[in-house]
Amino acid sequence: MRFGALSMFSNDLAIDLGTSNTCVFARGKGVVLNEPSIVAVNSRNDQVEAVGAEAKEMLGRTPGTITAIRPMRDGVIADFNAAEKMLGYFIQKAHQRKTLVRPRVVIGVPSEITHVERRAVQDSAYRAKASDVHLVEEAMAAAIGAGLPITEASGNMIVDIGGGTTDIAVISLAGIVYSRSVRVAGNAMDEAIAAFVKREHNLLIGERTAERVKIELGSAAPLDQSRTMDVKGRHVLEGRPTTITLTDAEVRRALAEPIRQLVQAVRDALERIPPELSADVCDRGIMLSGGGALLQKMDERLRVETGLPVSIAEDPLSSVVLGAGKMLSDFNLLRRVSIAA
Repeated sequence: MRFGALSMFSNDLAIDLGTSNTCVFARGKGVVLNEPSIVAVNSRNDQVEAVGAEAKEMLGRTPGTITAIRPMRDGVIADFNAAEKMLGYFIQKAHQRKTLVRPRVVIGVPSEITHVERRAVQDSAYRAKASDVHLVEEAMAAAIGAGLPITEASGNMIVDIGGGTTDIAVISLAGIVYSRSVRVAGNAMDEAIAAFVKREHNLLIGERTAERVKIELGSAAPLDQSRTMDVKGRHVLEGRPTTITLTDAEVRRALAEPIRQLVQAVRDALERIPPELSADVCDRGIMLSGGGALLQKMDERLRVETGLPVSIAEDPLSSVVLGAGKMLSDFNLLRRVSIAA
């Protein structure tokens, strides 16, 4: 089967099936879809009420009969049926609702997922009407999407901070020399903020509010100018709606532990790679990608902790799907980097 044939009529897709967001790249069109990985299901008839952005609006606001489900947890499928419905919806939406399309698909997966988890991703894609499915490690796809020269005989280090997992890899000659996937990423930061606000201010906040606080005030090192933000939630003891004011310093305290774990994972990686590749990484530095790369001062914190140059990918949110998308038109590269399910 050749990806190069009939490219004019190709329906091939690359999918970054993320814990927080799913991105879809259509060959010849670029990124056509970027929506939250959420499905709203009616428990009475098991029908899908909404998927993606529409379903995210329902988080924490649904009646008893509708449940908003995140099919992905820590980068792997937690709810097989919901994942299949979500994939089917996104594949159809990427093809303007054409029902007869059976695309060939490249999907990014975390580097340390098990054989069973890989099989679940592949089976979900086949049941969502894909004709052929290739799995690629997210770190490899992110490195390609970030423009790293992965086919050269030199070490390239990528740190992809997603929603459920952070993938760290050192790549040389189109192969992964070292890889590690830690289940500490954007969602863990959101949970840390929600737990901190509950502990310190007796206020319950939802995951959407925690994510907004992370984006507005979150940082891995002190900001140049202090900031504050009004946050609304429900008081734990009094049970009434309450508003508090959070500072960036408080949010930094809340994020201290997940960021420490991320930094430690990067340092562990640097200790485990072969000496020759260490020299390359010293020269080239570390490339950051994924939504977590956008956390304020994350690059600066890693620069201080490792003593290495750190840069952020041009489009960190789309690095994985752009890298997977490039493989749609380079079957030789895909064959070299895809992993067996």
